[in-house]
Amino acid sequence: MTEGNNMPENDAAAETPAGSEPAKEKRPVEEQDGEKEKTENKENGDSKVDIPEKSEGPGAKEEVEFVHPEGGWGWVVMLASMWCNGSVFGIQNAFGVMYIYLLQEFGSPDDKDLQFRTSWVGSLSMGMIFFCSPIVSIFTDMLGCRIVAVGGAAVGLVGLLGSSFVTSLGPMYFTYGIVFSCGCSFAYQPSLVILGHYFKKRLGLVNGIVTAGSSVFTIAMPFVLSALLKNIGLYSTMRVLCILMLVLMLAGFTYKPLLPVKPKDSQTGSSHLKQIFNVNIWKSWGYRIWAFGIPAALYGYFVPYVHLMKHVEERFGKDTNKEVLLMCIGITSGIGRLIFGIVADYISGVNKVFLQVASFFVIGLMSMMIPLCNVFGGLIAVCLLMGLFDGCFICIMAPIAFELVGAKDVSQAIGFLLGLMSVPMTVGPPIAGYLRDKMGYYDMAFYLAGVPPIIGGALLCLIPWVEAKHKRREKKEAVKGEQDADQKMMNHEKAQEVVQHKAGESVL
Repeated sequence: MTEGNNMPENDAAAETPAGSEPAKEKRPVEEQDGEKEKTENKENGDSKVDIPEKSEGPGAKEEVEFVHPEGGWGWVVMLASMWCNGSVFGIQNAFGVMYIYLLQEFGSPDDKDLQFRTSWVGSLSMGMIFFCSPIVSIFTDMLGCRIVAVGGAAVGLVGLLGSSFVTSLGPMYFTYGIVFSCGCSFAYQPSLVILGHYFKKRLGLVNGIVTAGSSVFTIAMPFVLSALLKNIGLYSTMRVLCILMLVLMLAGFTYKPLLPVKPKDSQTGSSHLKQIFNVNIWKSWGYRIWAFGIPAALYGYFVPYVHLMKHVEERFGKDTNKEVLLMCIGITSGIGRLIFGIVADYISGVNKVFLQVASFFVIGLMSMMIPLCNVFGGLIAVCLLMGLFDGCFICIMAPIAFELVGAKDVSQAIGFLLGLMSVPMTVGPPIAGYLRDKMGYYDMAFYLAGVPPIIGGALLCLIPWVEAKHKRREKKEAVKGEQDADQKMMNHEKAQEVVQHKAGESVL
C-alpha cells in the first residue's frame, strides 16, 4: 500500500459551494486518467495495480493496491530462491566439518590460540553475509533483484575459487571470509525480497518452503563434505563447491520483478538521500524493537554450527558419527519451517512475533543442554528440538518484516536487520573458541551461548504491545479527524445560510 496526496472528500466538499458544477465535471476526467493508467499497467505485463477512486473519510489518501499472482511464474522463482538458500547456508552450516580439516591444514601442536584463530574463518564468513545486507538492500532498490542476485553469485564464485589456492589462514580470511561471503549476501537477500512480488496470502508457506532449501542442503552437505574432504582434500573440495555458485548465478535470472516502481523524485540533496536510505522503517517502534531484539538473541546462535563437531570429537571420540547431529538439525529445521509457515498463514489469531519468542527460548535452553549430554542419543534429541525451532525462527522473519513496515519498505527493513545481526553472528564463535583454548573444554561456551536467545526473546515480547498501542492511537486520531471535518462542514453550511439570509433581506 502507498499513500498519495489527494485531499479528503469531506474537505473538498466543504470548500466548494453547494450546487456548483466544477466538482461534477472533474470526476469523468479523473476516471479517464485512472482507466488510462490501468491500461498502461496491463500493457507492461508485469503486474496488476488497482487504484481505488474513493476516500474513506478525512485524512484518507489515495491508495495503490498491488494484486499478487499467488502462483504462476512465482513457483519457478520459489524454486530458484530455495536453491539460493540451500547453497548459501548449506555451505555455511556445514562449516563445522570443514573446520576440523582447516585445523589440520593450518594448525600446529604449539599453537595455543588455534581454535580461536581458525574459527574466525567461518564466523567472519557468516557475519559478512549479514553485515553487507543494508548495502545489498540499497542496491536491490536501485538495480532490482535480478541484477544484484546474479552479480552476487558471480562474486561468491570468485571468492570460493580463490580460497582453493591459498595456503595460510591470513588470505583465507579475505577470500572465504570476505569475498565469498559478500557475494553470498548479494545473492541471498534478493531471494527473500522477490517472493513478496509474487505471494501475499501464501507468503509464510512459501518462505517456509524456500528456507527449507537450506535444511535439505544442511542434511546432505556434512556427508558430502566429509566424503570429498577424505578423498580429494580441502582445496579440491572448494572447487567442487563452486558448481553450486554457478547454478546460483543461473537461478538469479528467474527473478522477474512485479511490484510497481517507486516514482523518482527530481529533487537533489537530502531528498535524494532519503530515497536511497529509507528512513520510514525506523518510524515504527515495533520494527525498532525487532531490529535490536533479534541481534541481541543471536550472540550464541552460530556457536553450535562451528564448534559442535569438535566438541563431540573431544567428548565421544574421533570415530563418532558426528555428522548425524548436523543432519538432525537440518531435518527438523526443514520440518519446522514448513509447519510454522503453515501455522502463521492459515491459523487465525496466531501472533508471529510470539512464535519467534518461543523459538528463541527453546534454542537457548537447548544450547545449555549440550554440555549436559553424556550420552550421544541425548545429544541427538537436543539437536532435533533445536532444529525444529530454528526453522520456526527463520521462516517467519520475512512475514514479520512485511507486517511491521509493509511491502514497499521491506527490502531495506530486512537488509538493516540482517546487517545488525552480523555483529553477534561474527563474534559468537570466536569467543567460544577463546573459552575453549583457555579452559580446555567447551562446556562454559555452550552455557553462555544459551543466555542471549532468552534475553532477546524477552525483548521481542514488547512488540505486540507497542503495535497495539500504535493502532489505538491511529484509530483515535482518525475519529478525531472525522469529527473535525464534520464540524468544519457544519460551520461552512451555517455561513452559507447566513449569506443567503442577508441576500434575501437586501432584496426585500
